[in-house]
Amino acid sequence: MTAIAISVSAAIAAAAVARRRSPAHIQLVARRRLPFCTAASAAPAAAAAGFSWADALRVASDAGVGDESDLSGYFRKVDICNRGMDKKGEFVEFLVEDQVVGYIHKGFTEHLRDFRDVFTIVPSHNGNNTVEHVTLHSSLRTPEDRTIAIGDVIKGLGDLIPGIRNELYPVTSSYGMPVYFSLERAAAPYFGIKAYGVHMNGYIEKDGEKSLWIAKRSDVKQTYPGMLDHLVAGGLPYGISCKENVIKECEEEAGIPRSMSTNAASVGAVSYMDIDGFRYKRDVLFCYDLRLPVDFVPNNEDGEVDSFRLIPVSHAANIIRRTDFFKANCNLVIIDFIFRHG
Repeated sequence: MTAIAISVSAAIAAAAVARRRSPAHIQLVARRRLPFCTAASAAPAAAAAGFSWADALRVASDAGVGDESDLSGYFRKVDICNRGMDKKGEFVEFLVEDQVVGYIHKGFTEHLRDFRDVFTIVPSHNGNNTVEHVTLHSSLRTPEDRTIAIGDVIKGLGDLIPGIRNELYPVTSSYGMPVYFSLERAAAPYFGIKAYGVHMNGYIEKDGEKSLWIAKRSDVKQTYPGMLDHLVAGGLPYGISCKENVIKECEEEAGIPRSMSTNAASVGAVSYMDIDGFRYKRDVLFCYDLRLPVDFVPNNEDGEVDSFRLIPVSHAANIIRRTDFFKANCNLVIIDFIFRHG
């Protein structure tokens, strides 16, 4: 991309941002939010989970409930990650080079109209003034152009997209296909982009019984603070393979050296689709199992984990069935582990 192209793209986006910051435009956006926005569209930082390890372990070890063969608790956790399918009609296709890369809520498209040098809102031909689909302006021809322009739009949208992480996700029509552009991770659900992550079950086996290492997220994490989590998990950013991402996350999140983490085994994938307000999450989690030495003790290196506990698999199953202590998508991966391991 030439210096001229970069400056033109930046100037276009800057002009759109300037229009959005004018007093008249701020009033217009305020009026728009009334019919379209939901609480999920501009959610504040989440409050820390209101339970302790003592609470979780008490629930886990209670053998008197008699619900061990009741699968309804598992089904409920699957349903929690697959909400809002009756709302799919409120979204329109997001096309790039004639390929569907995502889905955008019709209400959210109203916030994109001011960026007409970046987004093209294509009306339907039925005469009722509805949106048929959204695509990118024809001047944005390269992944670099698109990434820069859309990144500036995300900044211009301000608190409509909370929790900016400055972490880019590749946007493709499906896994392994060409990358059309890269998008801020926090914005992915607002554009209905399919996002990918890696989740690893770290476990030991002793005297014929398997136990899982479980993490409790830091109370100051922006998302799901204080919730129970996998030993290792993370989004799949641009330019790194699944296995290399697992190895990287192993070291950062649990202090697992490469000599151990290279033994992590790929065991499949779990996917889900969840609609909540303007957000359409289409996530695919690549799952890994890593059998660890019985004397290994994890140590968090990046400050995102408060602490770890080693819990028998049967006790982890009790927590899943009986509580909402786990981050929702972790439930799915652990349920998969439970059934695969009998």
